[in-house]
Amino acid sequence: MLLVVSCSLTGVILGGTTSWAESKLCLQAKTAMNDCLTQDPITKIIEGMSIGLVAGTGAAFGAAWQMRHED
Repeated sequence: MLLVVSCSLTGVILGGTTSWAESKLCLQAKTAMNDCLTQDPITKIIEGMSIGLVAGTGAAFGAAWQMRHED
């Protein structure tokens, strides 16, 4: 359970940070793309965090499954 929680939390942090950095770069670009102007940065960060949560949880369950079958 600790593996799932730690991987999920790491996924949320990395996903949110990546989305935040991407939105900052997009807004600072010389030619702003349509996605930058129409999408709310907070919504983009929340989407990144939720994707990170799913990815982290999936990775944790995959690692736990692998460890269980190796024993």
